[in-house]
Amino acid sequence: MAALHSTAFCLGSVTLSSRQELSFRRGNVKASAFFCPSSVSIPQLSFQSKALGGDGLPETKDSSLVVCFGEMLIDFVPTINGLSLADAPAFKKAPGGAPANVAVGIARLGGSSAFIGKVGEDEFGYMLAEILKENNVNSEGMRFDPGARTALAFVTLRNDGEREFMFYRNPSADMLLQEAELDLDLIRKAKIFHYGSISLITEPCKSAHIAAAKAAKDAGVVLSYDPNLRLPLWPSAESAREGILSIWDTADIIKISEEEISFLTKGEDPYDDAVVRKLCHPNHKLLLVTEGAEGCRYYTKEFNGRVKGLKVDAVDTTGAGDAFVAGILSQLAKDLSLLQNEDRLREALKFANACGALTVKERGAIPALPTREAVYDAILHSVG
Repeated sequence: MAALHSTAFCLGSVTLSSRQELSFRRGNVKASAFFCPSSVSIPQLSFQSKALGGDGLPETKDSSLVVCFGEMLIDFVPTINGLSLADAPAFKKAPGGAPANVAVGIARLGGSSAFIGKVGEDEFGYMLAEILKENNVNSEGMRFDPGARTALAFVTLRNDGEREFMFYRNPSADMLLQEAELDLDLIRKAKIFHYGSISLITEPCKSAHIAAAKAAKDAGVVLSYDPNLRLPLWPSAESAREGILSIWDTADIIKISEEEISFLTKGEDPYDDAVVRKLCHPNHKLLLVTEGAEGCRYYTKEFNGRVKGLKVDAVDTTGAGDAFVAGILSQLAKDLSLLQNEDRLREALKFANACGALTVKERGAIPALPTREAVYDAILHSVG
């Protein structure tokens, strides 16, 4: 009998046009958050959920799909750290984009994944489609836009591997994804639907995002959310805050950073439990706080704690958070009961931490994503 495989679907893409829209974002991505039953008043979309079991989770599906909604693009990473973009002598071309990173990450860890999204009908778009194919990612849901180009992001690397980004979007192909282009049947078959917030910035992609999430929720799919704040891409800070929070309460699983906590709470202390709890909602099943090399914190209604990370020499932190997400979702897609068993959840998070750690040892996101064997080997060596 054929074995079941975990499957991920990711939706989105990013493009750059010849008309330049430059935007910079600081890339120091640590995190801090907690879980609690209290909630803050947050504007939200109204979704109806069904097929919930006694534990509040959707009843077990026959398949183990993870559907992600977001962007796919080309990162240009400098060959030498510590220089400005103008001073960098050369750049390494690397496929990326958070949802695509997660899709490839799950596939490379032995799961089955697919990407649903839009890229430009250009050489970069076709290159990204081929990369998904090479990594055993289903790309049947990928769309190509003849009028917009595939996005590019130039990355500045500090000496410690942390980043700043420069984007060109005017507009990018992912921004033009339409609701009619979605494969809703694929989404409804998922066990987990994972997404970010970039796809909420402009129409028609915003409507496509909302329709995809509603279809998933109505089908009893677990929703996973990584806000992945890219402030310069939003019209204003307030629109970013409102957009990110508009879908906050519908998520079952959230991964967040301390930077995002400060932003969403308008400058409050991300290490203060009371501050973080303002972002909690009874709908949430798991809140994850990534802390870079320090590991992560986890919060459910029943328990919370910290799992230490692996210490490595960081070359490029691009994609580390996405590798972490791929690591934990690949485990949850196989068995959602991890959310009720702290010991097993901690083991899954140890695996996810190792995924993130190994990714920072190489340049670029997708090229650096580890295999399952590499992760287990790293964990064994760290214990030894």
